[in-house]
Amino acid sequence: MNSVKSALTIIKKVFIIVLGCLLYGWTTQNILLPNAITSGGVVGIAIIVNELTALPIGLINILMNVPLFLFAWKQFGREFLSWSLIGMLLSSLAVDFFGMHAVRFTSDPMLASLLGGALKGAGLGIVLATGATTGGMDIVAKALRVRFPHVNLGTLILFLNAAVVAGYALVLKNYESAMYSLVSIYVSEQIMDSVLYGSDSSCTCFIISDHSADLIREIISQVHRGVTVLDGEGAYSGQKKQILMCVIKRYQIVEIKRTVKRLDANAFVILTDAKNVFGKGFEQIAN
Repeated sequence: MNSVKSALTIIKKVFIIVLGCLLYGWTTQNILLPNAITSGGVVGIAIIVNELTALPIGLINILMNVPLFLFAWKQFGREFLSWSLIGMLLSSLAVDFFGMHAVRFTSDPMLASLLGGALKGAGLGIVLATGATTGGMDIVAKALRVRFPHVNLGTLILFLNAAVVAGYALVLKNYESAMYSLVSIYVSEQIMDSVLYGSDSSCTCFIISDHSADLIREIISQVHRGVTVLDGEGAYSGQKKQILMCVIKRYQIVEIKRTVKRLDANAFVILTDAKNVFGKGFEQIAN
């Protein structure tokens, strides 16, 4: 029974990766490339080589990823790289397949950068949501992170993508398309994050008040959110304080502010973005 369930899980995972790769490949060949909008990462380098040699983009991407996977095989774990290898191969094949049947979806470069970025981000997000990747810069960034642990992973990927787009502009002398490419990459990153983490982001709310008991009662009964009470002490006054912490949906910010103002207009309130919130009332932990 467990073996059947495991097999079905793998089949489902592969099916989802295929869907994401097909969307990615179709968007690349029918929206982005017809408008000279490139990608970041290794695929972006493959597009530059394609422009210079006419070799298939997917094939170039596979060849460039081979040494990256060999280099990373022992560092990042067999399971991660196995699924990433599948994602890389399927996305490369999808790009070349749709390249043989490409139809220009739009001739407006701004529409292409926005729509293409959104669809490409959705496709990549679907693949990443399974725990796989499409290889390329993800592996490069992880390797660089080992060398430079103080640098944020997202910053590394952004820098590498920007360097590829800059190379595209300089080598092909197409500066306007490079700027549209940056727009497309930005949109793609935003949509990819929405697919992975959800667009309905949350906030963490910290409240310091002399009327904490009233606030706890109102937040639980009216806002319908749980509250955690933390013990605090004013560094200057030395006075003991209760710090209320609760996680709310974005649409509840106004309601929280009204509640606090009504019960204690002198309260000190801090609101910070919370991207990944798991538990009752929020997203369930899937993996």
